[in-house]
Amino acid sequence: QVQLVESGGGSVQAGGSLRLSCQASGRVLNYYIMGWFRQAPGKEREFVAASRWSGGTASYADSVKGRFTFSRDNNKSAAYLEMNSLKNDDTAVYYCAAASVASRTVLNPSDYAYWGQGTQVTVSS
Repeated sequence: QVQLVESGGGSVQAGGSLRLSCQASGRVLNYYIMGWFRQAPGKEREFVAASRWSGGTASYADSVKGRFTFSRDNNKSAAYLEMNSLKNDDTAVYYCAAASVASRTVLNPSDYAYWGQGTQVTVSS
């Protein structure tokens, strides 16, 4: 019902910043919980951030809290992840995901039905 495409990934030096974008189509973004996950080589996919509605309180993984900011622009059917003070261990493929507004949890990959193909973020020092 919804298609998601991530963009904005790239290679940056430690301490730098990137803004990831997730463009949705096929369904108005307002009707979905939006989340960001990441997966590093050899590791399982992990939660990064999520929000139940635009302008509401976002949830963040402890590892990114204070450095990453999740936002949504429902007029553009887009979600964003502003990443600051990037560290080497932030290197991963980052995925945006969408869940039904009826979902009671937002922290697990299994909570989300729709996924983008991912965008690579590489942080070097």
